[in-house]
Amino acid sequence: MANNKSAEKRIRVNERRRLRNQTYRSATRTIVRKAERAIEVGTGEETLVSLQAALSRLDSTAGKGIIHGNAAARKKSRLMTRYNKLAGIGKAAQVAAE
Repeated sequence: MANNKSAEKRIRVNERRRLRNQTYRSATRTIVRKAERAIEVGTGEETLVSLQAALSRLDSTAGKGIIHGNAAARKKSRLMTRYNKLAGIGKAAQVAAE
């Protein structure tokens, strides 16, 4: 329990931030899942649009400090690897072909 005014304020501020960050984190997860599903289905224009939306959302979420920058980079890398593998681009496709 808080012992002084500044500690009480810190508790209030942290709770407000937690609730705000929760919505950003949830929306980011949803967009990333949609991109993953689009990648599994095919490699058309729709897939590219959803992939770009996911990458953009991960960048903005990391920029706000809601998720760690390295976590965002890791998720982006995994999304792109999966997309490239199915699209037949780069090392991921070469490894899959072998």
